[in-house]
Parts: sequence; structure tokens; C-alpha cells
Amino acid sequence: MKGRMQKISTISDSCHDGNRTESEGYGGVQTFIGITENNLTEVLFTQDNLLEQILSAHNLNKAYQQVVSNHGSGGIDGMETDELLPWLLRNKEDLLLSIRQGTYRPNPVLRVAIPKADGKKRQLGIPTVVDRFVQQSLSQILSPLYEREFSDTSYGFRPKRSCHDALKQSQTIITSGYRYAVDLDLEKFFDTVNHSRLIEILSKRIKDGRVISLIHKYLLAGVRIENKFEHNFSGVPQGGPLSPLLSNIMLNELDKELERRGHPFVRYADDCLIFCKSKRAAERTKVSIIRFIEEVLYLRVNKEKTSVGYVRGMKFLGYSFYLKSGECRLIVHPKSYVKLKTRLKELTGRSNGMGYEKRKITLRLFIRGWLEYFKLAEMKKRLQTLDEWYRCRLRMCIWKCWKKVRTRFNNLCKSGINKKKAWEWANTRKGYWHISHSYILTRALNNDNLRRANYPFLMDCYRKVVS
Repeated sequence: MKGRMQKISTISDSCHDGNRTESEGYGGVQTFIGITENNLTEVLFTQDNLLEQILSAHNLNKAYQQVVSNHGSGGIDGMETDELLPWLLRNKEDLLLSIRQGTYRPNPVLRVAIPKADGKKRQLGIPTVVDRFVQQSLSQILSPLYEREFSDTSYGFRPKRSCHDALKQSQTIITSGYRYAVDLDLEKFFDTVNHSRLIEILSKRIKDGRVISLIHKYLLAGVRIENKFEHNFSGVPQGGPLSPLLSNIMLNELDKELERRGHPFVRYADDCLIFCKSKRAAERTKVSIIRFIEEVLYLRVNKEKTSVGYVRGMKFLGYSFYLKSGECRLIVHPKSYVKLKTRLKELTGRSNGMGYEKRKITLRLFIRGWLEYFKLAEMKKRLQTLDEWYRCRLRMCIWKCWKKVRTRFNNLCKSGINKKKAWEWANTRKGYWHISHSYILTRALNNDNLRRANYPFLMDCYRKVVS
């Protein structure tokens, strides 16, 4: 299987991040050069059976099932998830032996850029299928160990916790009197995590040096960009099963500091709101917490996007807040409405190549998914207005699909338009968007006819979601 060979061992691991290095002498116990205040100290890790739990048959089987069920793209070796089982049948023993001996070497991740709403791109790192399998095995054992240490108001990438839980907690805090907030924005968080600081934090809880060493190798695996290898001396590449857990472990230090200071807060991954009772208190909190993040956690804060203000209109997880009779309520943030309208415009474009059925299915899935996410918000009136615009887009698409004069004439007649008017409008030279607003097409393709044709409406789906 040329071109699809996973490296599972190496004679020596000579990758260093400049701040922390793996000790030359392994000797059964892994050591690291750690940072303690401003002095370098060697941290000695004792072994326990954590690696044995990670490599247990039950845990590996569970990890395999999870990786296969997630599907996902192949990494730099081109191996797909359906090829993992045959590979493991041939190489499982060598893989496990190399991990136990400390000679396992992860492959670089495949760097992929995903467009963001603001025109920028989010960098994702796609590990090979085998590396995802090992990372998933690590995550399944480490997650329960750290879950008990995480804050109650941290919601991202945690079991039985969701964005909706974070929003409801925000409502509770605001209703209790905290009307000002620091909207914290970490600059390129996943790309700037300091490896030395992360390893030091991990070492406080994980006493099996072999596990620390394995995680360290994943951090130093590097990236492949268009057949060019690049070292990464900082950051936790998004895309692997281990990166969400590592990000929570890192930001848990921020959570503990906020709890120590007595600040109510809500965090979802790297989105964080810190609540205060006055603007002056929020300004002070902003300055001091930025100092902590940059000087203690070695992360970067985007000072331009980090804002302080009254909670009304503040954007959090796509929602916004407002107060009515002293109670905090949720609405959809204007930027989220813009994204909704932009996506609907794409799906109802005249030249996107979609047929009738594909368009209906895609629209239904998108609308239902969007409403499921934003169902906590009050948006009935706004949806009614959007629905009118959206139905005009549907009529425009259908009118274009009819194309020929005879087709238009026959369909208008079938819809109850008299022959004289049908022939007149079938021969019109007016634009598609103009015709979509005309009384003829509105009558021919009225709401009931569009429903019978199985086109989804925003308000119809909304009623089902909130019922």
C-alpha cells in the first residue's frame, strides 16, 4: 500500500519546541524540562497504568468504532476510515509495541483552510486515520479524569452540555443583576497554545510519563501544506479528537482564575463572557484578565475585538440579549440573520444547478437545522418577513425552470390562470425577480400550492421546532 504507510516508529525523536524538550534518557521514566516561575526545573514523572488503560482492548475497540462512525477525510497518507480495519489487522501489534516503547511517531497533519464569515480562513489540521484512532483512545480515558475538574460554567466540547446550556446560564446570570460583560476574544487560540505551558498543566494531573510523551509528540508532529512540511512549535491543530480536550484543559486555568476572583462567567470553547455589575468593574476586569492570559497562560488576546459593555445587543454564540421587565431574553443576532439570508439566497439561486427534489431536501435540512439551533430566541415576526422574501425566491426559481413559453403557459393554466392572461405572461420579457412579485405568479404559485409541492417554509418549520 504505497503512499499509505503510517509511520509507527522512529529511532530517535529530536523535535524540540525551544522551551521544553524530551529528556535524552528515557530509562522507563519520562522527564521534561518544565517552567516554574522564571526558572527551569526538571519534572520527574512516575509511571502508573494509565497507558495500559488507553491501550486496553475495550478502549481501542470503542475508539475504532467512533473513528469509523465519524467518517472524515483522509490525512497525508490518503488512508480512508474504511481502510482502518485491514490496516489494524496487519499492524496492530507493531503499533501497540511502538507506543509502549515510546518509539511511535505521529504523522504531520494535513492543513486545510475553511472560509469564515468575515472573509478570513480557519486553519484545520486533519490527522491520518491511524493517528485519529490513537488520539481517540487517549481522549476516551483522559476526558473522565479531567471532567470532574472542569468548571460548571464551561460548556464547550463536554458531554451532556451544549450551546443552549451556556445561553441559559448567561440568561440566569444577567437576570440576577449582572448587566455588563467582558466579551473576551482570544486571538487564533488553537494556533497559539504554548506547548510548554500545556505540558506543564498536563503533568499536574497525568503521572504516566509515557502518556505525556505521546501527547507531546502529537503537538510537535508538524503540518503538511501542499506537499511542504512545516514544524509547529505552538498550537493545537483543530481537527483531531484530542484537540478539544487539550483546549479545555488549557482554558480550565482561566476558569479557575475567574472562580478564584469571584467573577460569574460562561465559556464555550474559546468564546467567553465575564459578567459584572457595572461598566467600571468590567473595564477593570478586562485589564487584569488580559494580563493573566498573556503573562500566565502565554496566550494572545485580540484587544480590538475584546469589548466591554452593556449586555443588550452583545453577540454570544450567534445569539444576542435584551431585557424585558428585568428578565433576560434571547434574540438572534443581526449577523446571524445575515448569514441565514445569504445561505437561503445561495440555495434558491437561479443558476446553482439544483433540481426540484435536491433543492427541497437541502432547504429542509438547512432550515430545520438553523431553527433547532436558534429555537431559544424570540424571532416570530422576523421569520414572517423573511418567509415572504424566501417564497419570492422560490417562485423565481420555479419560473426559470419552466423556461419555454409553452411550458409556462400550460403550468399557469393548470394553476387556475385563464388562458388569455396565461399566454400574456408566458410571453413576458420581464425579469425573473420582477415576475416573482407579480400577482399572476403569486396566484399560480400561492402558499398552498408551494406547500403541496413539499417546499419547506420558515414559519411552518419554526412551529414544529418550538411545539
